[in-house]
Amino acid sequence: MIKLGRIGYVNMAPVFFRLEAEVDEIVGVPTELNRQLVAGELDVAPISSIAYARNADTLRLLPRLCVSSDGAVESIQLISKAPLERIRTVAVTPESATSVVLTRVLFPDAEQVPLGEDAEAKLLIGDAALRSAFEDPTPHHDLGRLWQERTGLPMVFAVWAAPEPTHPDLPELEEALVNSLRAARANPEQLAHESAERYGYPAGFLARYFEKLRYRFGPRERAGLLTFLELARDVGELDEVPELRFVTAGAPV
Repeated sequence: MIKLGRIGYVNMAPVFFRLEAEVDEIVGVPTELNRQLVAGELDVAPISSIAYARNADTLRLLPRLCVSSDGAVESIQLISKAPLERIRTVAVTPESATSVVLTRVLFPDAEQVPLGEDAEAKLLIGDAALRSAFEDPTPHHDLGRLWQERTGLPMVFAVWAAPEPTHPDLPELEEALVNSLRAARANPEQLAHESAERYGYPAGFLARYFEKLRYRFGPRERAGLLTFLELARDVGELDEVPELRFVTAGAPV
């Protein structure tokens, strides 16, 4: 049975909406899944795109799936009373790798400190970022939107990766994940309703949130990913930009 990692945030709901596959599902935050996948404890998982790049020599990508946005993403927020151009310190979440590096790319002169320490801004991701938008009146800056404004490209936050040698049933699992995603897109009200019950957010809010997320790993997403990795290299977060190596040459979603 395939050991399948699942990010514990609501952003995974569409991909797992009607997943028809026998899997051993392991739930965690992105940085936990990054570690487990690289250690060979999982057969496949959505992991931080920067984590793939740092371990690309031992990993392969599923060719049809990612987690991205083409503009605002809602669940990755920089929260600051100071104007963006005056931010000099950022307290960053320990749950994310890609978002921390994206913050470095967008704010290369800002020092990063652990979340909880004094800083002019703080970075939240996932459900914590979504909750903060409801609860904290401090200005929130969406990193997906800031990235799109800078590059004109989608921002790929996570890719689906598998350690080599890859599990022989991965193409079939990818097909099942794609079919689940198609079912979610065909039934947006049901997806929002079920996700609201599970995660505790208003269904209308989740319906709008899911519309912002992109899961297809198409040409523009791949261009956005490579641009991000190039900029990550330029700020010293990556030694080199790796080739994108895939499990199979699957068709688009």
